[in-house]
Amino acid sequence: MLDGFGPGQLAIVLLIILIVFGGSKIPEIMRGLGSGIRQMKKAMHEIQSDDDETPPTRKPE
Repeated sequence: MLDGFGPGQLAIVLLIILIVFGGSKIPEIMRGLGSGIRQMKKAMHEIQSDDDETPPTRKPE
């Protein structure tokens, strides 16, 4: 899928992003993206730790 994606195309995409959002808006977008990723990792870790602490259930006989 990304086989033909080279440095030239990457530069064009980054230039378009810079034009659309502007130089001052990009750090704010990246900050929000980082915050969202951190929250997602924290939630995944909490779910995993809850699963580890939950005792296995027994089937009724």
